Amino acid sequence: MKDYFIKLLNYDRFANLQILDSMMATNQPLKAVQLMAHLLAAQQIWLKRCKRLPAPGGPLWPDWPATEFEAMIESNHSEWISFLEQISEDDFGKTVIYKNLKGDDFENSLADIIAHLINHGTHHRAQIGQQLKFGGLDKLPVTDYIFYLREQKV
Repeated sequence: MKDYFIKLLNYDRFANLQILDSMMATNQPLKAVQLMAHLLAAQQIWLKRCKRLPAPGGPLWPDWPATEFEAMIESNHSEWISFLEQISEDDFGKTVIYKNLKGDDFENSLADIIAHLINHGTHHRAQIGQQLKFGGLDKLPVTDYIFYLREQKV
């Protein structure tokens, strides 16, 4: 399971960088920038929860400039991979107890949280792509998982 989630997180990094390249080549529609900032902030919040650490301060929809996204994508990826490399296969089935930003208590397995994290990124990248098209971008990058696997020969 560890190898599978590492592969998915590697794909997530790839797809985020592809979308970011397109963002930087356009007029960077505000909504696209907001969505990417949210995606990256959520990755940081979920990592803290999974590590059983206090969530980072700040909003879930931060006002971050697109020029900082590449470094954040790399940092988030590195921190997630480092976390996964330090845990055992049994940890994926363990329950993570956390509070949402409203203070409500929840619990989910680590595996389910990581699956959510990957799906959350895919969802918001699709929204970003739509905003880029609305902003005049002619062609979006291919960010499909199966394309990534073919290109990487994974």
